[in-house]
Amino acid sequence: MKLGWRRWWPALTIALLILTATMPAAMGSTPSPQTPQTSDEDVVVTDAGPVRGTVAADYRLFQGIPYAAPPVGELRWRSPRPVSPWTEPRDATAPGSRCPQVGDEYNGPRSEDEDCLFLDVTTPRPADPASPKPVMVWIHGGGLVGGAGSDHDGRRLAVAGDVVVVTVNYRLGILGFFAHPELTNGGYGLEDQQAALRWVRDNITAFGGDPGNVTLFGESGGAVSVCAHLTSPTAAELFHRAIIQSGGCIGDAPANTFFPGVPEFATWPTIEEIEGIGAAVAAGAGCGDPATAVACLRALPAADLLVGTAIFTRPGSGTPLLPESPELALNEGRFHQVPVLAGHTRDEGTMWAAFHPQPITAAYYQEQLAIAFGDDAGRIAAEYPVADYDTPGLAWAAVVTDRVWACPTLAGHRLFAADVPTFVYRFDDRNAPRIFPETPEIPLGAYHASELLYLFATVGLGAPEPLTAGQRELSTQMIQYWANFARSGDPNGPGLPAWEPFTNDDPVPIVQGLAPGAAGIDAIDAIAEHRCDFWAELATGD
Repeated sequence: MKLGWRRWWPALTIALLILTATMPAAMGSTPSPQTPQTSDEDVVVTDAGPVRGTVAADYRLFQGIPYAAPPVGELRWRSPRPVSPWTEPRDATAPGSRCPQVGDEYNGPRSEDEDCLFLDVTTPRPADPASPKPVMVWIHGGGLVGGAGSDHDGRRLAVAGDVVVVTVNYRLGILGFFAHPELTNGGYGLEDQQAALRWVRDNITAFGGDPGNVTLFGESGGAVSVCAHLTSPTAAELFHRAIIQSGGCIGDAPANTFFPGVPEFATWPTIEEIEGIGAAVAAGAGCGDPATAVACLRALPAADLLVGTAIFTRPGSGTPLLPESPELALNEGRFHQVPVLAGHTRDEGTMWAAFHPQPITAAYYQEQLAIAFGDDAGRIAAEYPVADYDTPGLAWAAVVTDRVWACPTLAGHRLFAADVPTFVYRFDDRNAPRIFPETPEIPLGAYHASELLYLFATVGLGAPEPLTAGQRELSTQMIQYWANFARSGDPNGPGLPAWEPFTNDDPVPIVQGLAPGAAGIDAIDAIAEHRCDFWAELATGD
């Protein structure tokens, strides 16, 4: 393979660090403050030892619980190992360390601490082990190179949804998805997530959760992780439902559709492809001798490795963890047969367009189409003419939304719907609070990850505007949908607008639009709105 990564990885680094942005929220109605109360409820005994958390009027919160041994020294780039037990109650009132990442104003602080395999557990009160509650295990987004589970505060979801929420840290970037011919795997971050799921299986009963009713859910890079686990044989029976938010299980990204300078890439590379890049990175770090490369790299501090971390954003297929590409497995119906709830935001592409290093003029729009689509650029320009949009930047954002996000994910939903109950949404609130800056040329609309503001009490950094009354109502409805799905595999419930399943038998499969207002939740024809028939014809050369 060609190892041209030195040419483009700086641009990819920028793009993927933007992708890692995790969205903050200032909910208009949040659970009670973390006011500690003295109670036997603040101590829970895990299989490694007791933990002492925070007890408030309507929830309990246990933070920074180690679920695996620190992956440091000789354990760097090895499968997660059991944590060393303890006997005295361990303080669980503050988050554990973030996994190593570059850090920026969108993601949070830089971290170089490899002792980072922690999770947080939030339970509603009362939580009685005799009446266990559904469990929702959250895999954070961030392009698999940034973020932390603790960025996502599960109190509102736990209390309003009456579920146990677990948020997980996992190894990222070069420490989580590096591969080399001298190693046996390339998905250590995924292995960490499965270790956390096994921890849930073995320990969640003590927190009042039901280990037999676990929903795995994630957004962006976390959603890609859920896709991987759905086809991973080593994840069998570790979860019973799946929620996939703004992350494709199938498809690819044409050149420049994420950021200028980023070449075309597939969602699921092979392990051999990543090993080739890993060998080149090792040589660039002064560890070029194949016989000693891994030992040489293990001797380097994490800080020295982070310079190349954004290259490693996907696990390689062809390993015991992922024997085959998840896209191939899904196309052939080889995945864990669990109910699926999945969707994306209406304007996924606006964030990528907004971060272009120069204004998107009409001429620049045509240039980008040519780079991304070659001989098909003219047909796409005719389908998405600048005259139909307020600005050329919005035309480019629409192309990216439809080609990279909406149509591939809808095609993936068809694969799920052939075998399992499938419910599909599109988040449509174009007035969602902003965390990213926007310009008059590219208003963000319902941008990538904006739905997270409606599910979590607070997420990540910053202080966007509070939700309006209508948005708070939508938040409550979404939490009930998500929690109902976790409880039964069906999001429907009393007082909620009906949500019909997505089925291939319908001429127009049902996609539930989610927006505030009396008519804000309703079925939409997402396939037509995102011109998926056009993109399908283009792909087949018709």
